[in-house]
Amino acid sequence: MSSDPWGRVDETGTVYVRTADGEQVVGSWQAGSPEEALAYFERKYDGIVVEIGLLERRVKTTDLSAKDATTAIDHLRQQVDEHHAVGDLDALRKRLDALVATVEARREERKVLKAKQTDEAKQAKEALVAEAEGLAKSEQWRAAGERLRALVDTWKGLPRLDRKSDDELWHRFSHARSAFSKRRKAHFAALDAQREEARKAKEKLVAEAESLSGSTDWVGTAARYRDLMTEWKAAGRAQREAEDDLWNRFRGAQDVFFAARGEVFAERDAEQGENLKLKEELAAEAEKLVPVKDLKAARAAFRGINERWEAIGHVPRDARPKVEGRMQAVERALQEAEESEWRRTNPEARARAEGLTGQLQAAVDKLRGQIDTARAQGNNARADKLAKELEGRQALLDQALKGLEEFGG
Repeated sequence: MSSDPWGRVDETGTVYVRTADGEQVVGSWQAGSPEEALAYFERKYDGIVVEIGLLERRVKTTDLSAKDATTAIDHLRQQVDEHHAVGDLDALRKRLDALVATVEARREERKVLKAKQTDEAKQAKEALVAEAEGLAKSEQWRAAGERLRALVDTWKGLPRLDRKSDDELWHRFSHARSAFSKRRKAHFAALDAQREEARKAKEKLVAEAESLSGSTDWVGTAARYRDLMTEWKAAGRAQREAEDDLWNRFRGAQDVFFAARGEVFAERDAEQGENLKLKEELAAEAEKLVPVKDLKAARAAFRGINERWEAIGHVPRDARPKVEGRMQAVERALQEAEESEWRRTNPEARARAEGLTGQLQAAVDKLRGQIDTARAQGNNARADKLAKELEGRQALLDQALKGLEEFGG
């Protein structure tokens, strides 16, 4: 009979292994010596040890699924329980039990991680849905359309939720996109309809303008062209290609008429030269109203000057911008004076200005106190930081005080 700490071979060749539950039959050996029998079954034990070690590493270092790990553990446990090896089988069972615990822990970790990922995906999809529903009401057609396409790409990159939740969110998301597309389509359809109406209206205006281009009723036709221009602007824009073509025809018809009229009026250049001198004198008279001292009187005087201006008649075309610009400059000065007077006498604006000034003054005073305190405590870094902030607040206060002066306060 031969034996070692974990097994023995009896006189009949039966091999036993020692366990916590007592000796268990491993098998029968008739082909050689008892030592060879023990060595054979010890090698089988070593093989199981190696397999367990490999599985332990796979569980700890790879993403082996819990299902596959459990199957492998059960296979190894079966080998251990069948007692076809000689060695510390109880130690192997403990290692397999520990491995089961590890697999279960990993299973729970993955379950928690999956739940977290699912929750994050749900929140992300809910955010996408909320943004899409907001964009569905937008009238920034191009920007909103591009953003919605980007949201679809983002959605595709997120993991799926449970079918019910995913379908509900997708339905809202898809509905928002459809609502936006429907509104956009309706908008551009209406825009196309408007442009078509504008094209038809401008076709009529062009036809009339072309029919008037040969007229010699200089005053009446010129007035009608002005009316046509007003109607042209009110008609809106046609499609771009049609708009450009119609405008060229419309403008060309006017140019033909006004060129002919210009030839007839050439003989009046002398008269227009005199008109220019008169308007220059009126412009000089108007310029004396600036700077405005008495707004009411200046406005009345300007109206009188303007009435005389309108009664004078045409001046040479090349001189018109300059002399009219002088009058327009005076008119702007009067408008600015009116706006300044309104601001000065507006109690609400004054109250806002005073309130802002008071807030800024309080902030400046507070900062100065904080600076003094910091200096006294020897905290120069804080004092310097506060001093920089004080510079900005003081600049705002100076600006607010200057604005308050406009109200006479």
